[in-house]
Amino acid sequence: MNAAPRPKSHKNLPDWVYEGARVVDVGREVEAVVQFIGEFEDPYTRRIMPNAVFLRPEGGGREWIVEPGVLRRADER
Repeated sequence: MNAAPRPKSHKNLPDWVYEGARVVDVGREVEAVVQFIGEFEDPYTRRIMPNAVFLRPEGGGREWIVEPGVLRRADER
């Protein structure tokens, strides 16, 4: 568990979603590591995601961005 205080913008996220956490992207059924949480504006749609979660496969690879609602804890079955 991350003991560092959470930024105000992250207060509405579950405690288990933090930078460095292992999570599963339910839409892709892929396990990943949270790289960053923050505001993201999609350059194509101009849609703003205030708490976008940037993910990368464990061990490296191409990063992708999701909404927090499509995640579950990696240790859940």
